[in-house]
Amino acid sequence: DKLHNMRTLQHLSPMRAREIANECLDIFAPLADRLGMSWLKGELEDQSLKILKPETFQYIEEYLLSKKSERTAYLGRIEKILYRACGDEKLVNVQVQSRTKHTYGVYMKMKKRKKELEEIGDILGVRIICDTVTECYTLLGLVHRLWPPIEGRFKDYIAMPKANNYQSLHTTVMALDGKLLEVQIRTKEMHVTAEYGVAAHWVYKEESGIGTGNWTEKDNLQLSRILHKLKSWSNEIEQSESFLDDIKGELLKDTIYVFTPQGHIVELPANATALDFAYHIHTEVGNHTTGAKADGSIIPLSQALKNTQVIEILTSPNAHPTINWLRLAQTTNARKKIRSWLNKNDDSLIIDKNIIAKKKPEMMAALADNPPEPAVPLIEGEIVRSVLDESRLTFKVGEEKNMMISLAQCCNPRRGDEIIGYVSRGRGIIVHRKNCHNLKNMAEIDQRSIEVEWETSSPRLTRRFRVVSKITQDLFAEIEGAIRKFHGHLIEGRLDDGEQERLIGSFTMEVGNEEDFKKVVKSIKAIPAVVSISSL
Repeated sequence: DKLHNMRTLQHLSPMRAREIANECLDIFAPLADRLGMSWLKGELEDQSLKILKPETFQYIEEYLLSKKSERTAYLGRIEKILYRACGDEKLVNVQVQSRTKHTYGVYMKMKKRKKELEEIGDILGVRIICDTVTECYTLLGLVHRLWPPIEGRFKDYIAMPKANNYQSLHTTVMALDGKLLEVQIRTKEMHVTAEYGVAAHWVYKEESGIGTGNWTEKDNLQLSRILHKLKSWSNEIEQSESFLDDIKGELLKDTIYVFTPQGHIVELPANATALDFAYHIHTEVGNHTTGAKADGSIIPLSQALKNTQVIEILTSPNAHPTINWLRLAQTTNARKKIRSWLNKNDDSLIIDKNIIAKKKPEMMAALADNPPEPAVPLIEGEIVRSVLDESRLTFKVGEEKNMMISLAQCCNPRRGDEIIGYVSRGRGIIVHRKNCHNLKNMAEIDQRSIEVEWETSSPRLTRRFRVVSKITQDLFAEIEGAIRKFHGHLIEGRLDDGEQERLIGSFTMEVGNEEDFKKVVKSIKAIPAVVSISSL
């Protein structure tokens, strides 16, 4: 349906056509890619570029057309060489297909490399299709014997499939006449998966003739997995109005693949941290995380994970989520579970999806008798944290934990503005700009105000220190716990074996101020195994 819409955009106004084309590039083309439908992704991207940048589209199209005969002749020479080499290796059931990058793909290469069209050398490619995985690797060796490979351009998507189950070997070689040539090598079944995505299971059965024509239990299981995945994407979205943002921000972004210590593959967004990994494994693993190791080395919870790392989560029954974790976690799943734990277990917090504030000992009893009206939709998705001294308010929220929090419409506060919260009967906490003219006219402003701030800056104080301790398994977890206790976070940590059965550790942390740093040091000194602590 979306493809048909894109093919008929010429019947719409230019403004409406551009809106649809932008939506297509942001949502539907990446979604087609995620579902493995490469042919659909390519045409959606080309149709979008045709609307959004018609002159660029026309320029690339004309260039590709002008070089078509030259390109066809060149790729014909490549095919002959490959078929001859395959025959020498007794690889008789092999297909070689020539290919040229589609218009949008060429445009993105120009944009990323900041080069003119004539300078883009690798728009030519061939695809080699064979019968077995073993033949794929044999063909890879054959190609590399024919032409030297370009360093850093080999990717093994057979051993490490993409999120959409795409599998192939990719390599780029310096081929005839010194031209770059992209080569893809895959089996017939992999090729069908690359073209048809989630429908490939049935397409392959039809084309290969291995099916009986009947719907089998395996088919049903395959379809159930697909539907479950699609449903889970939708269920992770907490509010309908955030659906498109969540799809663009998480579902359709680049992915990485990391391993558990047992060798299981975990797929995560490209910027995911160890907390996201932990909550992916299990909610209780996430809730009791104290630290993490990547390939055997300690890493901070704030560090983005990298492809193919082996991730180990360190846990303690005494550990639990903190507000700071909401800044460290990147996935909807992890943040949702952290918010859920804080709502259930920290009576001092008022939390909704976008704002966090502190409950005070005795906040406005009237709010308990006046249920909040629906909050005004938030304009900014920033987290707000209360920094109010405990003695400032004398009101009570009653037993309501998820008190409504919203941004005032009168002054429309934006990130970076100086802001203040006002506890309102019937509407929960309303966040205003500090210079809002309406504040001075509000009832009991001094008693009902809460000072809040945008959570945009990391703790400003960075300190490095060295710890010498007796040998213990829990030292790292205890040190990070001491740092988190005073609202700091560990940036980097390393433990090495020292002399005389000692551990020597070096750590870097961030805290809010010097006073908090002194408290952290005091807390670390109190750890039974710690012998000494000193600044670096």
